[in-house]
Amino acid sequence: MTVAPVDASLRPQLGRATGSLPARPSFGRRYARHRLGVIGAAALVILGLGALLAPLIAPFPPNPTLTAKVLAQARQSPSWCHLFGTDELGRDVFTRVLYGGRMSLTIGLCVALASTALGTAVGAVAGWFGGVVDQLLMRITDLLMIIPGLAVLMIAQKGLGGSMTVIIAVLSLLSWHIIARVVRAEFRRMKALEFVEAARASGARAWRIMAFELLPNTVGVLAVNAALAVGGAILGESALSFLGFGLTPPAASWGSMLSQSKGAVGTRLAYLVYFPGLAILLTVLAVNFVGNALRDAFDPAS
Repeated sequence: MTVAPVDASLRPQLGRATGSLPARPSFGRRYARHRLGVIGAAALVILGLGALLAPLIAPFPPNPTLTAKVLAQARQSPSWCHLFGTDELGRDVFTRVLYGGRMSLTIGLCVALASTALGTAVGAVAGWFGGVVDQLLMRITDLLMIIPGLAVLMIAQKGLGGSMTVIIAVLSLLSWHIIARVVRAEFRRMKALEFVEAARASGARAWRIMAFELLPNTVGVLAVNAALAVGGAILGESALSFLGFGLTPPAASWGSMLSQSKGAVGTRLAYLVYFPGLAILLTVLAVNFVGNALRDAFDPAS
């Protein structure tokens, strides 16, 4: 006995009749739907590679010995020889933007990872245990929200020095409270769900449920926060450097380049401000585009 094949035109109706649903697009496809997110990711890759490979692609040393030959190249406008021009000491601005990106992006990434890790730990403990522990930790986060972060950074820089380690540590300690509140809310919502009750019934300990049951379900929130924290850290370091409290010379970041060139605004040397400022602008925009795309890609309803 032979069975006639089902007409292709009837397959969608049969699928609906049997209750089957079309496969949900993968994370990669959902992310690819966001053109700005793809453009932002590409921009971050280019900026990151430029900073990482600076010793190979930079045409000049970042801090050359100030000989008569180097000083003779000072204050040259952008040209084929010096793509971004030269500063008052004859240093190539394109080279310094590449090396400055190493500092700014490193600070942004380290602050994002450290603040996300600390905030996740605090939020998870507060959300899971609740009660007095929750109240105590949340009052600490409330305190951090009202502390003027820029003032704390200035005091820390004066007391501990303007090293990259100090800036990363202080920015991380001032940034974790945002993700802590988000993770706390997620843990409070999920700890009453059935899969958590099943884990409890099986005898799993609290730390195991938090690490292997709840934490994986907050990956989307953590990824979005980490992406946005990169931009926030770069802006924080740039503001600090612009006020003269950033990295100790000769170390340079995009923010310190802006600080050193703020007197060039409105003069023919204004390009000294344009290029590091543009690098900061592109990075922060790209990070925000990526964060928005990650948020939508991790959303099951998208």
